[in-house]
Amino acid sequence: MLDALRSIQSATCNAAGVPLSFDNDDAAIAAATGSVALYDASHWGRIRVSDADRLNFLHNQSTNDLKNRQPGEGCDTVFVTSTARTIDLATAYILDDAVLLNVSPGSAPELIKVLDRYIFFSDKVKLQDISTATVAFQLMGPASQTIVEQLGASQLISQPYGTHAEITIADMTIRIAVGGNLNRDDYTIIANATDAAPLWETLTTHGAVPCGETAWEELRIRQGRPMPGNELTDAFNPLEAGLWHTISFDKGCYIGQETIARLETYNGVKQQLWGFHSDQPVEIGTTITIDGSKVGQVTSIRSSSDGYIGLAYIKTKAGGAGLAVTIGEIQTTLADLPYLTRAKQV
Repeated sequence: MLDALRSIQSATCNAAGVPLSFDNDDAAIAAATGSVALYDASHWGRIRVSDADRLNFLHNQSTNDLKNRQPGEGCDTVFVTSTARTIDLATAYILDDAVLLNVSPGSAPELIKVLDRYIFFSDKVKLQDISTATVAFQLMGPASQTIVEQLGASQLISQPYGTHAEITIADMTIRIAVGGNLNRDDYTIIANATDAAPLWETLTTHGAVPCGETAWEELRIRQGRPMPGNELTDAFNPLEAGLWHTISFDKGCYIGQETIARLETYNGVKQQLWGFHSDQPVEIGTTITIDGSKVGQVTSIRSSSDGYIGLAYIKTKAGGAGLAVTIGEIQTTLADLPYLTRAKQV
């Protein structure tokens, strides 16, 4: 269904058809930080949750307050196991008759299986994987709001994260939301897959610079955004992953709530996510030490214009930003990153 889109993108794609590069990685990174870049997030998952009990159900299955959200609002939330291990980080958009979940690449089928286990006979909840029927694009960078205004959605400017609205442009009905998967000041656009090619052309005509997965991955690590398979696994919980902003600590019971509450109450977060820079490559999983004692491990690494950048979990008792550590044979220091939060959000 995305053949028309891929034909006009002229990108180098992987076996799954995901655009890896538009042969402009440096320009895309510069645009995402200085003007506006356009990231094709269509390979991320989208789940439509509908029927009368949808808000109560999702409220009880994830970390944020969904029950009290109104149509037009949205938020990030984490689905966790009963012991608060991360399953996925999602963005929930509240619609008039449903909730639209934007989830990580490839995670929609498995997350639906997990959620389906908790739908009982009397529950009025329906789950639908709409990943292939829709596309998602993200406008990244300080000039993103200029394009949003040009599209006719100026009412979204300066609105809270997750605020969204449906608009029509050139016979295309699209949903624009405040915030992206890297930056709260970016914008997410969701549309029907049949409109993918003309919508992409419209956005690039307005000046957005295409950004492939390779450049996006560098931006992700610079921001500190955790991802499934790296920082979000059954070995870590949302507090360790720096996702405090996705958690409501006074919403009441939900799956994993007791563990999260206990960790917060007793300062029980044993490890935390930090960034690092290196002039040499290291492998994911490389042990991080201080004076020969293990204090953590590398979870992500990527080459960049100024060496190598990565993410790592470090024992809380060892320290944090500015801490000198050894990664393999490399000496470096830990850095805090913009995406991560480490305390309750007001």
